[in-house]
Amino acid sequence: MKAAFSKETERPPIWMMRQAGRFMPEYWEIKNKYSFLEMCKTPELAADVTMLPVDLLDIDAAILFSDILVTAEAMGGDLSFTQGIGPKFANPVRNQNDIDQLSVEVTDKLQYVADAIKVIQQRLNGRIPLIGFAGAPFTVMSYLVEGGSSKDFKLTKLMLHNHPEMAHSLLAKIAKVTTNYLNLQIEAGVNAVQIFDSWALALSWDDYREFSHRYITEIINNLNRKDIPVISFCKGSSVFAPIMAEAKPDVISVDWNADLLDIKKRLPVQMAVQGNLDPHILYADQKVIKDRIHKLFERMRGQNGFICNLGHGIMPDIPFDNVKYAVEVVKEFRY
Repeated sequence: MKAAFSKETERPPIWMMRQAGRFMPEYWEIKNKYSFLEMCKTPELAADVTMLPVDLLDIDAAILFSDILVTAEAMGGDLSFTQGIGPKFANPVRNQNDIDQLSVEVTDKLQYVADAIKVIQQRLNGRIPLIGFAGAPFTVMSYLVEGGSSKDFKLTKLMLHNHPEMAHSLLAKIAKVTTNYLNLQIEAGVNAVQIFDSWALALSWDDYREFSHRYITEIINNLNRKDIPVISFCKGSSVFAPIMAEAKPDVISVDWNADLLDIKKRLPVQMAVQGNLDPHILYADQKVIKDRIHKLFERMRGQNGFICNLGHGIMPDIPFDNVKYAVEVVKEFRY
């Protein structure tokens, strides 16, 4: 929390995107008994998974176990998850009528997330902060329009370019739901929130400003963010960081393509950075892992407002022992 608010810390704190998940055998013990959506929607199970990296990795922050697409499902998306394929919407959004069918008054449908937060906070008992999160409107839109994951976002970009008014009506609905959803999480007791724009890198500079940044700004402006740091992440933050800063988050999470100190120096003084280790480093020998972490920390020496994280999420086949070792290296470090 100190680092997120750019206060001095004796070492960088660490948490990792996708830290509760597929690289842990303990996760699979739960996952093999329940569907992914059952895990998200059952507060006790969501709490069990959230707590795995807290108990097994001794991480500095927990992040709520959920999915960025729960908002799209609550709005009316017919969502399913298939092993090896990922999320699918049986009713993709392709025209204005499809958009009109989507509901925005859906907070009651997401109450299970608030219930999970309360269970998790009871278990954490103040040990470490709990981060809540939501998907950014453009990323959620891309899943709704494509009907699932996409490599080229062709249908989404066709909507942006041929029917921008339609795209804006969809994005406005998602932004409203996302704002209410994050405020629900804050009210339920999360200590910080992160907005994930996982597919922003699909956009050009101008399209990012018009179809992503505009709505993230709207969300951040309408959060009940007193004492709650807001972290903004997008794949492409090394490119878009100057625009991201205009939305006034407390922290910008940076992918691994950039020099972190260079990004930090180009941001407003009180804006923290998070990142930006290449997750592939965690496949490497432990000596390499240690060297890369120390190299990053030496680069950031003297900078307040630095949270150690990956530039993207942990891959499912990264060795658990390497992740644990990386956390230990960070926790032993002192400036």
